[in-house]
Amino acid sequence: MTAPAAAPSRLLWPVVRVASGNFLEMYDFQVFGYYAAPIARSFFPGGSEFAGLMLSLATFGAGFLMRPLGAIALGAYVDHRGRRAGLLLTLSLMAIGTFSIACTPSYATLGIFAPLLVLAGRLVQGLSAGVENGGVSVYLSEIAPPGRKGFFVAWQTASQQVGVMFTAALGLVLASRLSPAEMNTWGWRIPFLIGCAIIPLVFLLRRSLEETPEFQRKQPPATREILRTLAAHWTLVVRGTMLTVMTTVSFYMITAYTPTFGNAVLHLAPRNNMIVTLCVGASNFFWIPVAGALSDRIGRRPMLITVTVAALMTVYPGFLWLAAAPSFARLMALELWLSFLFGCYNGPMIALLTEIMPPAIRTAGFSLSYSCATAFFGGFTPAISTYLIQATGSRAVPGLWLSFAAACGLIATILTRNCPRNAH
Repeated sequence: MTAPAAAPSRLLWPVVRVASGNFLEMYDFQVFGYYAAPIARSFFPGGSEFAGLMLSLATFGAGFLMRPLGAIALGAYVDHRGRRAGLLLTLSLMAIGTFSIACTPSYATLGIFAPLLVLAGRLVQGLSAGVENGGVSVYLSEIAPPGRKGFFVAWQTASQQVGVMFTAALGLVLASRLSPAEMNTWGWRIPFLIGCAIIPLVFLLRRSLEETPEFQRKQPPATREILRTLAAHWTLVVRGTMLTVMTTVSFYMITAYTPTFGNAVLHLAPRNNMIVTLCVGASNFFWIPVAGALSDRIGRRPMLITVTVAALMTVYPGFLWLAAAPSFARLMALELWLSFLFGCYNGPMIALLTEIMPPAIRTAGFSLSYSCATAFFGGFTPAISTYLIQATGSRAVPGLWLSFAAACGLIATILTRNCPRNAH
């Protein structure tokens, strides 16, 4: 006989505590993406501004390459030791990576060691992030009341939007107080140092988390058994990766890449680009839990199919419309539409990914799928978009990359026929 589910009101504080680390993880990643250009000038001086920016964006993407490794190693740890222990471990690793980037002297001071230390910091962050999303999603899934899993799990991604909004708001404040020269030399470090200051608070919040009742009721499998089960379900991991591609590409397109795209490609004012990003974060924060709750009522697959078809029909034409006459109003309109598509896809997709994974590998399977999608597709979206624009001369070509991601999501959703309509 299972224990009665906790009242939703009593679960509010645990949701806040578990999601706080997710906010911090996204904040750290967004800061690097927002300030890719000054980071390039500090650590990657080269023969051209394009070369330095590409090295900076490649370093941003390199952190994602560690995610699959983190998903396997740390995911197995979480499935064996428990959800709470895993969330504390990922936060500790995240702190190491953030501190190393914030405090590393520039290339002019350390020479080649400076970019290597920054790269090392990004790799540690990537290792941590490889299981952070999975750990948070599984925790929320296992404490959700019956019939509310989509809504509860949606707060994994919704909490990240707080990081997006906080970073954009901080960027607006810094842009109004510091000159471009000050931002390029030392001002970009301020957001990283603020992230370091937030870490102790988040650690205290997470220390008070309780283990999920579902994990306590079962006998944790051994690490070797987890890895063997994970290998046996490799087709499920591939399908989960395809499901997640749409989420990761669209998210990094409309958040981390927006300031660079607006500044370097559309030549719009940096302040306006930050305002757009702030509004996108608020829009994401609204639509994700709404879509998650709606999927609890009508099912995950109908929503995912509808959104991916809408994306295939509208995304590239939207980028063509923006590229034809770049403006603050057009960038805002397109980004808010993409935010709507992202939120309505991500809400049901995250819940579905926890539902299709066997309980023994729920964290490892979720994390590996999510990490592979991020490592090989989403995380390199800023670098891929920059390269495609340079190679083709078209400012609308990022729309084709996002359309490809939508096609992956549509195919994976169609293949996921045997998933529960509303699993609890």
